[in-house]
Amino acid sequence: MAKNPLYKLYEWYISRNLSIDNMPKHIAVIMDGNRRFSKMQGNINVVRGHEIGVDTLEKVLDWSIDLGIEIVTAYAFSTENFNRSMEEVEGLMALFIKNFKRIVSHEKIHRNEVKVKVVGKIELLPEDVRQAIEEAEESTAHYNKRLFNIAIGYDGRLEIVDAIKKIAKLLKEEKITEKDINEALVSQNLYTAGLDDPNLIIRTSGEERLSGFLLWQSSYSELYFCDSLWPELRHVDFLRAIRSYQERDRRFGN
Repeated sequence: MAKNPLYKLYEWYISRNLSIDNMPKHIAVIMDGNRRFSKMQGNINVVRGHEIGVDTLEKVLDWSIDLGIEIVTAYAFSTENFNRSMEEVEGLMALFIKNFKRIVSHEKIHRNEVKVKVVGKIELLPEDVRQAIEEAEESTAHYNKRLFNIAIGYDGRLEIVDAIKKIAKLLKEEKITEKDINEALVSQNLYTAGLDDPNLIIRTSGEERLSGFLLWQSSYSELYFCDSLWPELRHVDFLRAIRSYQERDRRFGN
C-alpha cells in the first residue's frame, strides 16, 4: 500500500531533525499487542498475529541499523507466557524454530554483521527450539558490529534471583568475599552479562509498565509508550520514540 504523501513528508521531517550524535546505543522493545491485533482482525488466529509481529520486529531491526543503533533487545516470550493456551504456546515454539533457522542464512543479518543472542531460561524451552537457537547463535557468533538480543523464557525477577544464587555459590566456594559484592558483580551474573544497559525502552499497545522486563538494567532507561499495537507499528512511530529520547534531559540521578 502506497504511503500518504503527507505521511511521507512527516516521516522525512522527523528523520531530518534527529541527531546522529545523540542516538541511543541500545534500545529494547516490549512487543505488546499481537493477540489483540488478531482479535481485531477477526479472521486470523492468535498465532498469525505473532507471525505478523515477527515482520514488525524485522522492520524495527532494519530501522535501527539505518540509524546506527548498535543493540536491539526484544521481549519475545516471558516465563508467564507458558501459562497461555497449549495451541498458542506450541504455535509460538514452532514460530521460534522457523525464524531461528531463517537467521542461519538470513541475508540482512549477515550483511549487517548482526550477532544474535537469546537471553532467558533457555533450559525451559523444548529441545528442538534450543537446537534452533544454538544454530542461529553459532552462525552469527563471529560478528561484533551489532547485537540483536531476544528474551525468551525471560523474567526480570527470576533473572535477579538467579544472579543472587550464582553470587551465593561463589561466596560459599570462597571465590569471592562479602566485600566483593556490589552492583557490578550483580550485573556480571545476569543473563545480559557484558551488555550495556538499554538507553531507551519502547512498549507498544498503550500499556505503561515493564512487565518484568530488564528490571535491573532499566534503572536509568528512558521509557516510551506507544498506542499502536505491535503488528501496526509504523516507521513514524519508531522515529517519534527516538525523537522523544533525544528531547529528554538525561541526568542519571544528578
